[in-house]
Amino acid sequence: MKVRTSCAGLRNLLQGLSVSDKYCLKHNRLQTIRLYSKINPPKCHILDCSWSTCAHRTVSPGSILPWRFFTCKEGTKIPSKRKQNTSITTSELLYKNLLKSEQENWNDTSARYIAMTKRIKEKIEELHNKYTFNLGSPRIRFGENVYFEENGCIFLSKADDADEGNVDILFSTEDLGLSDAFIRQIRISPDQRYMAISLKSENSEETTCVIMKLGQFPVVEKVIPNVFSFEWATNDVLYYTSQKNLKCQDVLMTTFTNQKHTKLVYTEQDARFFVDIHRTKDRRFLTINSNSKTTSEVWLVDCRNPFKLPALVQARTKGVIYHVEHRNDELYILTTYGEPAEYKLMKAPIASSGIENWQLVYALEDKTKLVDLEMFSDHCIMFLKNAGQLYLNVISFVSHSVQSLKLPTWACEFELESHPEHTTSTCYFQLTSPVHPPKRFAYSFKQNNLIEQAVQEVPIITNCHTTRLLAKSKDETLVPITVFHNMNSKELHRKPLLVHVYGAYGIDLNMSFKEEKLMLIEEGWILAYCHVRGGGELGLCWHRDGCQHNKLNGLHDLRACIRLLHQRGLSQPKYTALAAASAGGVLAGALCNTDPELIRAVVLQAPFVDVLNTMRKTHLPLTIEEQEEWGNPLADEKCMKFIKSYCPYQNIKPQLYPSVFITAYENDQRIPLTGVLRYVQKLRKAALDYASRTSQKGNRIPNIILDIQASGSHCDLSWEDSLNEVARHLAFLNKELEEVCHLQHHGKSCK
Repeated sequence: MKVRTSCAGLRNLLQGLSVSDKYCLKHNRLQTIRLYSKINPPKCHILDCSWSTCAHRTVSPGSILPWRFFTCKEGTKIPSKRKQNTSITTSELLYKNLLKSEQENWNDTSARYIAMTKRIKEKIEELHNKYTFNLGSPRIRFGENVYFEENGCIFLSKADDADEGNVDILFSTEDLGLSDAFIRQIRISPDQRYMAISLKSENSEETTCVIMKLGQFPVVEKVIPNVFSFEWATNDVLYYTSQKNLKCQDVLMTTFTNQKHTKLVYTEQDARFFVDIHRTKDRRFLTINSNSKTTSEVWLVDCRNPFKLPALVQARTKGVIYHVEHRNDELYILTTYGEPAEYKLMKAPIASSGIENWQLVYALEDKTKLVDLEMFSDHCIMFLKNAGQLYLNVISFVSHSVQSLKLPTWACEFELESHPEHTTSTCYFQLTSPVHPPKRFAYSFKQNNLIEQAVQEVPIITNCHTTRLLAKSKDETLVPITVFHNMNSKELHRKPLLVHVYGAYGIDLNMSFKEEKLMLIEEGWILAYCHVRGGGELGLCWHRDGCQHNKLNGLHDLRACIRLLHQRGLSQPKYTALAAASAGGVLAGALCNTDPELIRAVVLQAPFVDVLNTMRKTHLPLTIEEQEEWGNPLADEKCMKFIKSYCPYQNIKPQLYPSVFITAYENDQRIPLTGVLRYVQKLRKAALDYASRTSQKGNRIPNIILDIQASGSHCDLSWEDSLNEVARHLAFLNKELEEVCHLQHHGKSCK
């Protein structure tokens, strides 16, 4: 998942949780509606605000989809009994020995991939230089001033001089001795006297907020550790959320007046909910958003009176997600309320914002995914996806009309650019696909048309063919597949195929541009993206049909997709590889257990493969909130048996498995490394047991490789680390398939 900064504010919410790690991207829902007067009181505290002191970067290749996964920090309580101490000491010793053994095994194994890894790295870097263009860093314009970030520095220029090189440096990570950190968010105070910056290292989930006092000589005014989101309410009042052990449940306010104070404003007590801060586009309100994966609640902070108690928009109702914007004294509410349980745009008066007063403005069509939404003074733009095709829907609040624009068929991914001024007359965004570099577009409200921006000519990819297929799953549901291959390739049934899958949290497969994908196309590979249930490609119902007790639907979908590809003459099992990351490891690992004959090799990045044991550990900080995705095996015997029926670790058995390459991270706080280690040991043993039982001439013993990285974390890798990781993955796949596919070691095409 890529992690980027965005001012759009809605995209993360649309992916099921208000988390702004968007790379890592860079976000279901309604059943029964209760009357507003009968809703139970919220499980949170609004605290009195009387004063007292309270105790863009370059996208890396192969980035993981962002999400909130389980931490490997399994508590820090000191056992009271010696027996428990002995057990923990023994467990820690076994873990260290196992970790050391796997690291030694990798050191012995990695030598065979060095030459090919080097060749692949050189090719990816060559394509990066050829096809990836700097379309300009996101720029924040305040009147005559323009702020932008490049290479760890924040610059200020006048609007007319921005392209002339006349800029002032306001901030530098290197000057502060933080060269290993990257800038995640920038917020400028309304009067431009202060600038708040969040910094994040590549080996930690923790984020630090640095507040700079601007002027002729900018100085650091304050440093706040463990800040997740933050917004300026006024010129000198900053609201922010505090993150502890991957959970974000407190909202604080700090001032930069003569009497500086910090005050706790809001705290969330329900462990299923995660809190963040958002500012409405017109800067009239801050919204305190408390979201679980299925339910949300919003409180408003009046920026004209930031010390006043926040006002509740609508008390949480189980199954109802909503997000709030403001325009002309009305709240515009993006919500799942009402039937069908898909997103709708509604509105309500500020003074009476309860759910009984919500009025429908626009409802999405069936099986349509709302990717993003942006509010302007007189318009609203919805970025939509339907059956793999991307659309823009432009809603005019003046003429009360809706215009729908079909975007180029090659496009698979949107990227909305920042628009700080809600009165602007143009909306800018980028389109991309795994094999097409980003192209910049603009929609003009005045001219009512779409304009392709020719900032710098992007070479047209003419030798890649895009196909969209539908596979019939076990219950006859049609599952979309997006396929890319070289138009000049002959005998596609003999070409290597790389299948991608995710299928969780209502998140779409990452289909942004990656140089390594284009390299594979040039070398004769076929790429297939299986949009299985559990993901969000066809709306909220697509996610609901693939989570909790419906999780097996995603496995059936994946199986059907691979079989259809082979039936259509797109490769065959012995030339087929599967790639997955994070929660995608559940479906990939399950398929290895149920249908190992469909694939030859698998690459997994920080995979979630031990669902049952992890969901049993309620002391992990994210387990409770994850129950809305996977279920609660401790409270429900039926749920426990169901999870056990598909959990990759639980269903390993002696059989001929595909070869597997797994990358894991020592500092990964979301996927327990202990679970990955157990999985690899059990899988390796099962493969060897099968080989010993069927010791016939020519039997293949799969390679089971675990590459544990000391640096990096679940969502963040440096460009160099990510490049090395992707190159190792592809070198492994080339080695595994070269016997049947005749792949060459020196950059030649697949014969």
